[in-house]
Amino acid sequence: MSRNGLNEMPNSRAEWLQQKHQDFKKQKRRWSSRVMAVRASLLVLFFFFWEAGVRLGWIDELLFSYPTKVLRQIWSDMASGSLWPHLGMTVGETAVGFVLGTLLGTLLAVIIWWSPFLSAVLDPYMVVFNSMPKVALGPIFIVMFGAGFTAIVITTLSITVIITTLVVYNSFCSVDPNLIKVVRSFGASRVQEFNKVILPASFPAIVSTLKVNVGMSWVGVIVGEFLVAKSGLGYLIIYGFQVFNFTLVMSSLLIIAAVATAMYQLVVYVEKLLLSRL
Repeated sequence: MSRNGLNEMPNSRAEWLQQKHQDFKKQKRRWSSRVMAVRASLLVLFFFFWEAGVRLGWIDELLFSYPTKVLRQIWSDMASGSLWPHLGMTVGETAVGFVLGTLLGTLLAVIIWWSPFLSAVLDPYMVVFNSMPKVALGPIFIVMFGAGFTAIVITTLSITVIITTLVVYNSFCSVDPNLIKVVRSFGASRVQEFNKVILPASFPAIVSTLKVNVGMSWVGVIVGEFLVAKSGLGYLIIYGFQVFNFTLVMSSLLIIAAVATAMYQLVVYVEKLLLSRL
């Protein structure tokens, strides 16, 4: 083979790899586009059949309303300004519960990982507390913290903290023991073991926990607002049931779904941003 041929091979190889990479990116974009198209189609079909079902008398309008009426309700509440205080209250409570639940749950997971004795002691209590219905705990929180913002946030934390603790702690325990043996063989301390092995290996699981906590935070806040709130989207749902305004109920549920989806997508974006820097 000539010297020129030897020089051309790496270039050809690089071009081939670059072309394969471009093809993979195009294929991934096409797949993402198909997924988004199917998602949008399912959503449109859902609203279409909902609207058609009411118009044709297949669905009870009194109980379920219909999309165009719900959208008019939302637009009217937005234009009058009556929606924004309720939306702001619920989003604020959810954000506080989400952030505090993630931080406190991760901290508790670190503490029980650090002390195997403490982990053995607390394990059955965490399982039992996680299985308890949080609606039943709501009145206790109201008596302890008063009927307001604090009681709702505590109700949210009762859900998010324990979920985060269990997920993150199990992630700590699932780290490859061979990696731990290697750093220990070099005389690493407990702190170095955690910083150099446990935390980096568990970081994807910790970030993924954020997505779980989005839904858990909304559940906790809405449950708390059902019990005690005088404002918020949960309050609007209860009020709508009380006055038989089911259009208000459905519009509140639709707003919750939209805002929760936006919050989830934000967390997904942050997850990709953080994982890309690992």
